[in-house]
Amino acid sequence: MNKKQAVIIVSLLALIVCVGVLAAKLNNPLYVNGVENQGKSTISFNNVEKSKEKEQVSKSSEFFSEAILTRDHKNSQTLQNLKSIIDNKNISKEKKDSAAEKYTELAMNINYESRIETDLKAKGFEDVVCSIENDKARIIVKTSEKLTDKQLKDIQNVVMSVAKIKDVEIQTKQ
Repeated sequence: MNKKQAVIIVSLLALIVCVGVLAAKLNNPLYVNGVENQGKSTISFNNVEKSKEKEQVSKSSEFFSEAILTRDHKNSQTLQNLKSIIDNKNISKEKKDSAAEKYTELAMNINYESRIETDLKAKGFEDVVCSIENDKARIIVKTSEKLTDKQLKDIQNVVMSVAKIKDVEIQTKQ
């Protein structure tokens, strides 16, 4: 894979993630100060419970959206810095080669993260964030219950099949 292809792949991944996050934000109902039924003088106890449940779900979804946005922003900044090193004519060939190697590795990790998230969502997990750094994968899964042994093995198998990483840290978030 040459540099142009890597840049195109990373750009497309970033665009897909941004569109996905925007779509998720637009499809969620809007709340004003966490209150759903403004303007009504009486709210039954069930409506208050439902409002609190929706608020918790919204906060959880916000966590996953923000985590993905933060990760993608950090990755795009790093890629941009590496690209400027690669394009700089005043830097030695060894440093350019090292930057190109890191650039390629990061681009592949971004691709792996996206594929792992997609595969795990296809296996029935509601929301997933994957982060790959230094031959270690960190997976955060949205679930209200403790993960079963089968689910843990499924997550590890997906990470191993996609990214060939054995060191997997799995966390749950409600």
